[in-house]
Amino acid sequence: MCRSFVYSDWTMLRSILCFSIALLLFPSCFGQSSTADMSDTQKAEMANRVREEYLHAWKGYHKYAWGHDALMPLSHKPHDWYAHSLLMTPVDGLDTMILMGLKPQADEARKLIAKRLNFDQDMYVKDFEITIRLLGSLLSSYELTGDKRLLELADDLGRRMLPMFNSPTGMPYEYVNLHTGAVRGAASNPAEIGSLLIEYGMLSRETGRQEYYEKAKRAVVELYKRQSGIGLVGSGINVETGEWTDSTAGIMGGIDSYYEYLLKAAILFGDKDCERMWKESLTAINRYLADRRPDGLWYGQANMNSGARITTYYGALDAFFPAVLVLSGDVDRAARLQDSGYKMWNFTGVEPDGFDYVKRKITNPEYPLRPEIIESAYYLYHATRDPKYLAMGRTFFDSLLKYCRTEAGFAALKDVGVEKVSTRQAISTRSVW
Repeated sequence: MCRSFVYSDWTMLRSILCFSIALLLFPSCFGQSSTADMSDTQKAEMANRVREEYLHAWKGYHKYAWGHDALMPLSHKPHDWYAHSLLMTPVDGLDTMILMGLKPQADEARKLIAKRLNFDQDMYVKDFEITIRLLGSLLSSYELTGDKRLLELADDLGRRMLPMFNSPTGMPYEYVNLHTGAVRGAASNPAEIGSLLIEYGMLSRETGRQEYYEKAKRAVVELYKRQSGIGLVGSGINVETGEWTDSTAGIMGGIDSYYEYLLKAAILFGDKDCERMWKESLTAINRYLADRRPDGLWYGQANMNSGARITTYYGALDAFFPAVLVLSGDVDRAARLQDSGYKMWNFTGVEPDGFDYVKRKITNPEYPLRPEIIESAYYLYHATRDPKYLAMGRTFFDSLLKYCRTEAGFAALKDVGVEKVSTRQAISTRSVW
């Protein structure tokens, strides 16, 4: 799933998982284009490289931050998101370790989670991040292992998060206290409101508690009902009044995964409402946000009410959209957009967080280890079997090793437009989780 990721070792690792699965499970496909001369031995070696880099970051966390949410890979200091650790790294990384066959590490993480993870904490947590990172990871790991302890933790977390839906509109507040159920933060956006249905839907399926799905579904429907007359949503909305606070429409962060979840919920749950909302939204997206330029297809921003172009920005978070287009059946458009994103990546050797595709100018020079473009390459490879997407994956992997690898893990970049190594060393306090 594609979302607004924070600075993170594990963001990078979940990114390269897309490429690693292709290497580990489909090595025989590496036989054309740039991989034409790769022997079976070379393919196995490449797959092992990916696995070893995952282990490299896990070992850094294990050595310097065990029991905490995250490791800051430059300073070697542990970091917790809130007053009490919620074991973000072990929980979020568990399903990946299982998929990569790292059984000893996965078993150790499961033991730590079962022993130490406690959601009865008097502290406010962010609905969006806790849902996608903790709830989603607990559920996926439960499905891979059958470990009932993981499902019990997911159910406990879900019940503690439910008060966030108690707004006048049914759209969730931004923060909820895990112990008291108190809520705060009426200012929200489509991504935070609309990116809950997959996790709460699966929790409903696994526990039989329909309330989870119903509340998350109502939030999506209430948001959709407030789209503009031309079918677009803005970037900011008040969950108490239902009034828009920012009329900028796009597929960028703050909106991105709302669209993603409409389609995926339609597929996963056979939800016809979500299918209809996705199809109608896609029509508006392609009409008002798509921007066909001489150098390729891009998606920019427009006023949600008029459809008038506002800005021509594309970035690391927007790069989720080719994957979603593939799932929707529009592989041709997905391929053209991915080609544009790949040009952005190669503009400096690592993609920036923001890029003006008309002026060919970086608007946000950071690289917070975003995974979206890698996921899109993975989806396109499986849809087309075109080896160029495997070559893209290797480009991404090599860039991450060259510019982001540290002694203890992987670090974010402050500025992709300058020399990468010195940049990496300048942001040790921000390279967390």
